[in-house]
Amino acid sequence: MTKPKIKITYSTLSAASPELHQMFDEAVEQAKARFGTNYPMLIDGEERWADETFEDRSPIDTDWLMGHFQKGTAEHGRAALKAARAAFPGWSSTPWQERVALLRKAADLISDRSIDIGAAVALEVGKNRLESIGDVEETADLIRYYCEQMEANNGFVKTMLSESPKHHNTSTLKPFGVWVVISPFNFPFALAGGPSGGALVAGNTVVFKPASDTPLSGWLLTECMRDAGLPDGVFNFVTGPGSTIGQEMISNDQVDGITFTGSYDVGMHIIKTFAGGKWPRPCIAEMGGKNAVIVSAKADLDKAAMGIMRSAFGLSGQKCSAASRVYVEAPAKEALLQKLVELTSKMAVGDPTRQDVFMGPAANKGGYKDYQRFAEMAAAGGKIAFGGHVLTEGDYAKGYFVAPTIIDDLPLEHELWQVEMFLPLVAVAAVPSLEVAMREANNSAYGLTGGFFSEDKEEVQWYLNHIEAGVVYINRAGGATTGAWPGYQTFGGWKGSGSTGKNGGGPYYVQQYMHEQSQTVVD
Repeated sequence: MTKPKIKITYSTLSAASPELHQMFDEAVEQAKARFGTNYPMLIDGEERWADETFEDRSPIDTDWLMGHFQKGTAEHGRAALKAARAAFPGWSSTPWQERVALLRKAADLISDRSIDIGAAVALEVGKNRLESIGDVEETADLIRYYCEQMEANNGFVKTMLSESPKHHNTSTLKPFGVWVVISPFNFPFALAGGPSGGALVAGNTVVFKPASDTPLSGWLLTECMRDAGLPDGVFNFVTGPGSTIGQEMISNDQVDGITFTGSYDVGMHIIKTFAGGKWPRPCIAEMGGKNAVIVSAKADLDKAAMGIMRSAFGLSGQKCSAASRVYVEAPAKEALLQKLVELTSKMAVGDPTRQDVFMGPAANKGGYKDYQRFAEMAAAGGKIAFGGHVLTEGDYAKGYFVAPTIIDDLPLEHELWQVEMFLPLVAVAAVPSLEVAMREANNSAYGLTGGFFSEDKEEVQWYLNHIEAGVVYINRAGGATTGAWPGYQTFGGWKGSGSTGKNGGGPYYVQQYMHEQSQTVVD
């Protein structure tokens, strides 16, 4: 069956293609047929096996064993870094046009395999089918975008002013060397393949470590890189605990740069550890969010409710860009809450590989337990307008399923307004003015995404002038705070949400994987 030509992004509300859904259903069954497989690491182009393995089980049904993966050690980490170091001279001296061609081939393989990979991502993470395919498709588009940036900037070689006809001055960006990419579980493809693609096209070699919850997604990305023809040692794949192989990645002085996506606490630990080396090294860290939506009394409340619902409960709220806080002008609060509750009550929760399901389970047992704790805190401090409980009956019995939860009447000083819950819980509060809403929205250690709903153009401009966030959306029913796509919306945060101020999928991202050299040649 030919793959249907339909673009799936994070703001895709539905995909009517029967062929796509049929292919996805078939891909799910094929993925289930591979349950229990033993998967290797890839170091210097060779499959590597450790003395011990760990299990990767689906959060949909913990009886589903996705596979066995290698419990890599610090020695495996050092071997991968050594391979990347050895491969760096050849890869960095490869003309950038050839690197672009190979990375585009990898992107095409990812696109060609997007439904098969998407099915595995859905089973491994608990994403619905559109989110899973979108994750894979975004990866391909991120790589293509970074290739385009290399071309648009002539490999980042720029002729400078000259003192005389005999002087030839050039500014050129050159790769750092060995780059480590540590990816999170929630976007196991895009937040692995995107940074890896940026590092690789710039001429760095890569050691990639996925989250322990999503090693299969990491292996499927590795296969695409390998099958595209990247030379041995240019892209290496290691798995295992963060306490051993992960710590080796961030403490080894053979690492020239690191990209991390995950929690603020872990990100700051990596930044501080990495800073203890012989000299400063770049660390690109995206570290979460506590994203606020402000709703004006002049808003289209149907748009607002849909945008909040999709951003709060997509991927079970396990997005650093998820809508977690809603501040609505008091005259519109009850109507908005009613619409939000109504939409949420109609939302299907269950096995996310099914076509009709929007929200799947929490990704792991830790999230499942955190949800219960947060729901108890919300009920004690405010009122549960919808949800607030785990789902344990019938089809939910063997997974980490929880109810989408809307919190009302929570005092603004309550700690849940500040904590990144990373789960499907959203708090709604009435405020007397937009000024108070903005004060509360900016009262956060984070500054990742923000959303605003108003049909008044002056209010919109006022919002844009005052919000402290790296990504903002206005009147976006497809996602109040979520849904960035390379080349369309860049993605990155301010304050505690990001370390560089340069957003992924944007025109200033790939340069972070290079440092500048000024060259003067005199005839």
